Amino acid sequence: MAKDLLLEIGTEEIPARFIPGILAQMESLASTRLAELRLAFEAVEVYATPRRLTLCVKQVAEQQLDQTSENKGPSVKIAFDAEGNPSKAAQGFARGQKVDPKDLVVKDGYVYAIVHEEGQATEALLPSFLEELILGLNFPKNMRWANLDFKYVRPIRWLLAIWDNVRIPLTIAEVSSDMFTMGHRFLSQGKVAVESVADYFAKLKENFVMIDQKEREEVIVAQINALAEKEGGRAEITEDLLEEVVYLVEYPTALCGTFEDKYLALPQEAVITPMREHQRYFPVLDANGALMPRFITVRNGSADHLEIVQHGNERVLRARLDDAKFFYEEDKKQTLESRVEKLKTIVFQDGLGTIYDKAVRLQELSVFFAAEANVQADEADIRRAALLVKTDLLTGMVGEFSELQGIMGREYARLDGEKEVVAEAIFEHYLPRFAGDILPQTDIGRIVGIADKIDNIVATFSRGLIPTGSQDPYALRRQALGIAHICIAAGYSVSIARIAEKAAQLLGLDEAKTKELVCAVQEFFVLRMKNILSDAGVRYDIVDAALEAGCDDVADTAARAHVLQNHDFSVAVQALTRVMNLVKDSELLAVDTALFEEEAEGALWEAFNNVKEVATHQARLEALVALAQPIDRFFADVMVMAKDEAVKNNRIALLNHIKQFAGVLADFRKIV
Repeated sequence: MAKDLLLEIGTEEIPARFIPGILAQMESLASTRLAELRLAFEAVEVYATPRRLTLCVKQVAEQQLDQTSENKGPSVKIAFDAEGNPSKAAQGFARGQKVDPKDLVVKDGYVYAIVHEEGQATEALLPSFLEELILGLNFPKNMRWANLDFKYVRPIRWLLAIWDNVRIPLTIAEVSSDMFTMGHRFLSQGKVAVESVADYFAKLKENFVMIDQKEREEVIVAQINALAEKEGGRAEITEDLLEEVVYLVEYPTALCGTFEDKYLALPQEAVITPMREHQRYFPVLDANGALMPRFITVRNGSADHLEIVQHGNERVLRARLDDAKFFYEEDKKQTLESRVEKLKTIVFQDGLGTIYDKAVRLQELSVFFAAEANVQADEADIRRAALLVKTDLLTGMVGEFSELQGIMGREYARLDGEKEVVAEAIFEHYLPRFAGDILPQTDIGRIVGIADKIDNIVATFSRGLIPTGSQDPYALRRQALGIAHICIAAGYSVSIARIAEKAAQLLGLDEAKTKELVCAVQEFFVLRMKNILSDAGVRYDIVDAALEAGCDDVADTAARAHVLQNHDFSVAVQALTRVMNLVKDSELLAVDTALFEEEAEGALWEAFNNVKEVATHQARLEALVALAQPIDRFFADVMVMAKDEAVKNNRIALLNHIKQFAGVLADFRKIV
């Protein structure tokens, strides 16, 4: 009879941002290990609140599945002597497999041991399984506590491990499993006895713990929306903040607070950012998208004494907004231009000058990029934006609320009377700030943003700080992805190598160092493009084929990959693969039609000349599909490796022209 298995790891409060990753690990590890143990089960469910991680495996079989394996041993020649008796090699193999040598089976010139392993009782396997699971979880940061030589995401305070209604004995960090859980920290009283897996969920509900994170999310969203609607507005619920709040509470109760109208005179983002980023409040907007003097927050508790909680939250927010108002008024006393000179006091990176030096480089690199990408933008506006983009780092508002960099720069630029394209570029050059963020929409914002990111990448690479493994303290992968996404979205056809080389020259690097860095940057972008195309659903072999044909122009690479993904060219793959394999890396020579001996040669050359001037990737692919038949006929009727050296070389030259034509699109040898 199958039974439910439950593990609860009770801890001190776990950082909310850690929990989604921990749950994914827990589910994966449990599923994988149960399969390895040959334990049949119905489903793996994972739950979490701030101070507990819970695994529930539905309907775990009472016994392992039996297993019969056929294990290969030494060859027959080695396994038996001249009289047919088992040799020492055979006896040793049999002993290792725990079978009698006479039971070895001969097949295909080798001996095999047929090993039957009877399944053990599940109850005997569960302690080690759960211990492996608990210790197998990885965390972004660990803690030590007491005098233990043990690290975990947070101190473990209790363990609940039961199979149906039976305690599973295990001890971790001097905490032994028992038949109890803990309810809500404030609304429940101490330990809560648990009699079975089913009883666990019921007892938590009785003790003010909403264990299912999906249920908590639904409740939170419904409560927030209801309160916002009651106030005549709508709550702005961002996915990341919602997820964080879900894992900050065990028993959610939303409440609405207010703040004085005078703070609405501040830029909207200057109010929303302290509200959302620092206090975890949800702003309320009116029908026109304007901020209302309201906020919604979620308490970890019941609806009792909500007015006191509301008053406390209003006081905290008022202090934050007073700070914002003070910094805003002080910042307006100086223009962004007046702050340029002070950029000389901020170090960019060790040995690479100041932020002022970087601003000067950005001017030149931005103008260079615009020319390379053939972007029609006013050079004076590009230079002005590049000079000012980092000046808001010196403002009090950004110093206090770093999330507002770029946002406040745009606001102050408008107040200073700067052109709108310049003001918008100050904000947009930081985009995208995270996965899924918006991309810049203006050419100057894109240009300066790309220049800023490539300067960061090349400068950091020049110090030998190339990201390895999961370590990327300067967020260079994100910046490279940002460059690629911007170029693809805007259709900027430009050489990454050329831009990186210019950035290296502006940094004053010598020729040898520049060449080395450019190669490293190109390799860095290949991996980023692989991720981008894979995430876009492009087939893995098409990704490899497109990248092999070149990845220096990321927009072009993406365009080629999508053309291949969205069109059927299967009839041409075999023919083109044969062409590419035969020609390999031979020199591209002129074709002499006077040396043609077979009709198929002339037919292929004529067909190729009819399509070789196509202008688009799709037209090129269609041309290659059309060439498949004359290529097949060529290989059927023509002996490429003719005895006459001139004829042979001419035929290879003909195929090489087709290879070069196809190679612009992809390396078709990579296509499955």
